[in-house]
Formats: sequence, structure tokens, C-alpha cells
Amino acid sequence: MFIDFPSMAEGRATPYAIYDIGRNDGWVNVGVDKDTAAFAVESIRRWWNDMGRKNYSKAKQIVITADGGGSNGSRTRL
Repeated sequence: MFIDFPSMAEGRATPYAIYDIGRNDGWVNVGVDKDTAAFAVESIRRWWNDMGRKNYSKAKQIVITADGGGSNGSRTRL
């Protein structure tokens, strides 16, 4: 999930949210990176290290579903 909050500030914070359907739990990573795939992957890695590993200690794999929206969506047009 990408939300842009325009402001007069020089910098900007970018939130990336992860929703755990099985636990009905959410987790948000906030960074200063742009809306990129690398930021999404880093957010998932941080979620896994912070929450996932603890809550799913016996997991051998995780399933990630992602929407195609946002500024880097698969359907955006210039």
C-alpha cells in the first residue's frame, strides 16, 4: 500500500503496510525511500524479522499477494 501525503516539507515519509490475514493483524514500515519494489521487499523482510518469524516459527515458506496499484502499478500510463 502506498499513500502520498503532499506537503511543503523538503522530505517525505513513505508508508508500506503489510496485512496478515491469518492473524487479522497489520504492520507498517515507514521510510524515506520512493515507491519502489526494493522498498516493498525491504518492508516484507523487516516484517518477517520483526513479526513473522515469531508468529510463524514453523513456516517453511510465505505467500505474498500484492495489488497492482500505486504509482508503480502494472497498469499505470504516462
